Amino acid sequence: MSRTVMVRYRTRPEAAEENQRLVEAVFRELNADDPGGLRYATFRLDDGVTFVHVARFEGEDNPLQRSAAFKEFQQDVGARMESGPERSDDVTLVGEYGF
Repeated sequence: MSRTVMVRYRTRPEAAEENQRLVEAVFRELNADDPGGLRYATFRLDDGVTFVHVARFEGEDNPLQRSAAFKEFQQDVGARMESGPERSDDVTLVGEYGF
């Protein structure tokens, strides 16, 4: 059974670029290592400081938890945030096209 998790938060304006750099490092690692069983996307909204992460994976084991770059991203995430995170642990997929 697949699970979809969504997390949304706002960074402090001066921390938004660093946050994006750390997120990009996660995607570089995922592309290099391909943990399998994971669909993951991160969006930066037009306000420049709001980020939305959506991860879809099979079972209870989220492959992101094994990522060194993701651990680095999480390490000081609270210091980069202005508000949030708002986390939804079981988002229901209504439909998708090419995502």
